[in-house]
Amino acid sequence: MKRIAVFLSGRGSNFRAIHKEVERGTIGGSIVAVVSDNPDAKGLQYAEEKGIEHRVFERSGGKTRAEYFQSIMEYLETLSIDLIVLAGFMIVLSENIIRRYQNRIINIHPALLPSFPGVEAQRRAYEYGVKYSGCTVHFIDEGVDTGPVIDQRVVPVHDDDDAHSLAERILEQEHILFPEVVRLFCDDRLVVNGRKVFIRQEK
Repeated sequence: MKRIAVFLSGRGSNFRAIHKEVERGTIGGSIVAVVSDNPDAKGLQYAEEKGIEHRVFERSGGKTRAEYFQSIMEYLETLSIDLIVLAGFMIVLSENIIRRYQNRIINIHPALLPSFPGVEAQRRAYEYGVKYSGCTVHFIDEGVDTGPVIDQRVVPVHDDDDAHSLAERILEQEHILFPEVVRLFCDDRLVVNGRKVFIRQEK
């Protein structure tokens, strides 16, 4: 059973989606910790309700990003974490934690990478006039939304869409895709070869 830490800054809807699949027994892992930079994050309330250990690491002005994440890593080391899941965590990770957990940190992005990296991806895709958008789960590297793509889901843009309705439909697919990728990781079915990620067939 893989030991999972979830990082979040807000409502944690993807955290909830993943945890529900853990509860159903479809994921061969357990969420043993939730980490947040925001003491008011609603995702922490859900962790409290479910009896999941959770801790807030507020970013103080006196710490560098590397020092900030070193504190988090020291906490994770006590829990023997196998996988870090970024579920709406709004601080860009530093190189030390990325190196320590290479190919063991996954993120979901609400666009079809490499298009529209960064913030407000759904709005920018809608305003650009794309006919298809979607979501991407990828491993984290030192860039912003540049790590190897694991899987994607495509969402058509309808003529009567606005940025909000498109974002809502993308989120529906996120809640399907992210738990599936976590399941694949926990089943040791993801193979990284450079920028390519291959999915092993089930035995």
